[in-house]
Amino acid sequence: MTTTPRWRALTHHHLFWPVAVLVILLLVNVPFTPDFFAIKMTDGHLYGSLVSIVLFGSPLILVAVGMTLVIATGGIDLSVGAVVAITGALTCSYISDQADQSALSGVFLALGIGLAAAIVCGLWNGFLVARMGIQPIIATLIIMVAGRGVAQLITDGQIITVNSEPYKLIGGGYWLTLPFSIFIVAAVVAVTVVLTRRTALGLLVESVGGNAEASRLVGIRSMRIKIMVYVFCALCAGIAGLMISSNTSAADGNNAGLWIELDAILAVVIGGTSLLGGRFSIGGTVVGALVIQTLTTTIYTIGVPTQTNLVFKAAVVIIVCLMQSPKFRAKVFGAKFGGKQTAAPAPAETAPAAEASPKMEVS
Repeated sequence: MTTTPRWRALTHHHLFWPVAVLVILLLVNVPFTPDFFAIKMTDGHLYGSLVSIVLFGSPLILVAVGMTLVIATGGIDLSVGAVVAITGALTCSYISDQADQSALSGVFLALGIGLAAAIVCGLWNGFLVARMGIQPIIATLIIMVAGRGVAQLITDGQIITVNSEPYKLIGGGYWLTLPFSIFIVAAVVAVTVVLTRRTALGLLVESVGGNAEASRLVGIRSMRIKIMVYVFCALCAGIAGLMISSNTSAADGNNAGLWIELDAILAVVIGGTSLLGGRFSIGGTVVGALVIQTLTTTIYTIGVPTQTNLVFKAAVVIIVCLMQSPKFRAKVFGAKFGGKQTAAPAPAETAPAAEASPKMEVS
């Protein structure tokens, strides 16, 4: 019988439990929303709960993908939420000052300004971590705190609204019947996978995360790798900031991207990437982000009270993380559901005492 070995191999796959939890969360919505899986075509656009989950989860997927590479190097980036706010604030502020807010030249220039600011933030984080040797959680905490204030200075503490159809396309528009943001996310994820799995870049990132000093000694420029991943993470956060502000046609320096860094870290962990650095999974991160967004949708669907939704969310995340633990599964469900068991070493054959060590006669 090969069913048991195949099932065991399936349950040991790093994506099995995140995907299983995602499916369970989707099914939980059915009793409360019978047409939850229905997708309708209206005015040439596809609508439905599944489409909405991917649409509203797109910014989180982008931020989580960037966070994955940072965590793979043994770091962390707490500044992504502030970068989201800064990017949206700068872009909307520039567009709102234009006489014609729908002019493509003005919109493209605004996008360039916003993304350039995000790259600068990433360079700053990478410089502090790689060159100055500051702990990542401290280095990125600087922009997390100060960046939110910078975003509010840009918006003068107000919510800046824009009326630009080209800019609206990024986060709230449709193309080929699907939300345009889905294509942006698909492109970023595809490029990331190609660069990290089809080139040596992924191995270099994992090597730096496993042991940065050893990587440096064998000729890998670990500092450059670290700076690069922080820049990439900030760029992903900047694109997410464009999506969020575009979807609402407004920039809110105080609330845009608030706590998205925590959701991104949770998505990375749910996807199976270790916070200690080393091996990572882009596919797992995408599934983890969809789990977080589906969980948020489920909370509102089943009517969980607003004051307790964070507790409910934390409980589900804990369950997912426990189910990913081989030791936990082995203790609760038995050894066959746990991780790979290593055979106990066979006892060494011992010779008789008389032959093993001859007695010494003392006169």
